[in-house]
Amino acid sequence: MKKIVLIGSGGSGKSTLARQLGSKLRLNVYHLDALFWKPNWIGVPKDKQRKVQNELVKKEKWVIDGNYSGTIDIRLTAADTIIFLDIHKIICVYRVLKRMLHYRNKTRPDMGSGCEERLDFGFLKWIWNYPKTNRPEILKKLEQLSKEKQIIILRTPKQIQNFLEEVK
Repeated sequence: MKKIVLIGSGGSGKSTLARQLGSKLRLNVYHLDALFWKPNWIGVPKDKQRKVQNELVKKEKWVIDGNYSGTIDIRLTAADTIIFLDIHKIICVYRVLKRMLHYRNKTRPDMGSGCEERLDFGFLKWIWNYPKTNRPEILKKLEQLSKEKQIIILRTPKQIQNFLEEVK
C-alpha cells in the first residue's frame, strides 16, 4: 500500500483514517477538502481540481481522502489500494453533527483554511441519500477495478479499527 485512495460518505471517517494510515505507513496525506475549499467556502474550479490531482498522483507514495466524483477516476486509476468506507448513514449523520458541535466556529484540520464548520441541510441530505445515490456507482467502479487494485470495503467502525491494527 503506497498509493491509497479513501472514499465514502461524509462522516464515514475518511480524514481520520487517512491521518492514521499516513502516520502508520509514513505516507503523505492529502485531504481534498483542504485543497479544494478556499476561505468562506469558495470552491476551486474543476479544471484546477484536475490539475492538482494529476500532479498529486504522480508522487511515489500518498494517501488521498475525498470523494469529488467528477475527478475520482484520476485517483482510482493511479491508486494501488482503494478503501471504501461503507458506513451506515445513521452513524455518518451522527458523526457530522458531533463534528459540527466540536468544531463550531473553527476550521477542521482536514478542511481548507477559513472554512469554519457549519451545519448544512443539503450536506445532511447528501449523506442520508448517499447509499442510494452514490454507493451503487462506487461499488460498480470498485468491481471493475478489483482485478488490478487492492479493494478494501469497511462497513463498521470495528472493521476500521481491526484493519488499522493489521496494517504494517
